[in-house]
Amino acid sequence: MLELNNIYKTFHAGTVNEKRAINGVSLKLEDGDFVTVIGGNGAGKSTILNLIAGVFPVDEGNIRLNDIDLTHLPEHKRAKYLGRVFQDPMMGTAATMGIEENLALAYRRGQSRGLGSGISSKERQLYQEKLAALGLGLEDRMTSKVGLLSGGQRQALTLLMATLKKPDLLLLDEHTAALDPKTADKVLQLTDELVSRDKLTTLMVTHNMKNAIQYGNRLIMMDAGRIVVDISGEEKKKLTVRDLLEKFHIESDRMLLSE
Repeated sequence: MLELNNIYKTFHAGTVNEKRAINGVSLKLEDGDFVTVIGGNGAGKSTILNLIAGVFPVDEGNIRLNDIDLTHLPEHKRAKYLGRVFQDPMMGTAATMGIEENLALAYRRGQSRGLGSGISSKERQLYQEKLAALGLGLEDRMTSKVGLLSGGQRQALTLLMATLKKPDLLLLDEHTAALDPKTADKVLQLTDELVSRDKLTTLMVTHNMKNAIQYGNRLIMMDAGRIVVDISGEEKKKLTVRDLLEKFHIESDRMLLSE
């Protein structure tokens, strides 16, 4: 489904600010995998997502998605294959446009996008049904400007937009980090429901160990631009935060000794 082969990325190469962000990462996701990615600040979590999305080019290695080589494809050409939700609820939506207009843009992902032809009644009904499933009452506010929504409502809408046309890969970059705990839990539940219902192949970056353990069928921990822990299946189901911390320290120490 998704293959990263020996990926390297260095920022500010050749300067005093040189930073090796990704250090030989190889990763393979199967169709329908829901992988949580955890690690400290600067571990390389968000950089991996940005490399997949084409925000930054890789220095070495290649990226393939469904047998399509994305490595040198520009960001806008990758967009039709990807759904993405960012940490900032203000990103991913157009604040001055209505809810239904934002959904219409998302519905036309990968096509020539514009609202000149208008939104059909059948399309509007689809949006109402999808919004109603969120349980936030947004189906009754279809023409409201998105900028008037709360952070949680906006993030839930962004999540819906990212999955409206089933993406080949869903990228979630700490998409609940800016929300209050109650709203974050609600958005995570919605995420789990959408991913499970549509069997979406998903990479979810999080700082929260409990969330990383609770959600998904596989967990990856990164440190210093490398994958140091990779757990799935029954082992992941039995995992505790304490177990995870112990694994992290053991693998980090082993990595340091091997250098």
